[in-house]
Amino acid sequence: MMKKSNRRGFKKRKSCPFVAAGVKRIDYKDIELLSQFITERGKILPRRVTGVSYRFQKLLCVAIKRARNIALLPFFGEE
Repeated sequence: MMKKSNRRGFKKRKSCPFVAAGVKRIDYKDIELLSQFITERGKILPRRVTGVSYRFQKLLCVAIKRARNIALLPFFGEE
């Protein structure tokens, strides 16, 4: 009879794609980049899902909100 382990599996930490690429700023006009970090319903994906660092997550949120404000991105997706 095998005993089940109470330990949860450890996952490798995701590295920030912006740090790896050497990005200094996130441009709100780069719709292809910003659309990778929002869902079909228009929600911003959290850090734990995307692996983006704290600093770039804040910059990403500001860029997405600016793009929404000038109608480059929708506030919510199609239902």
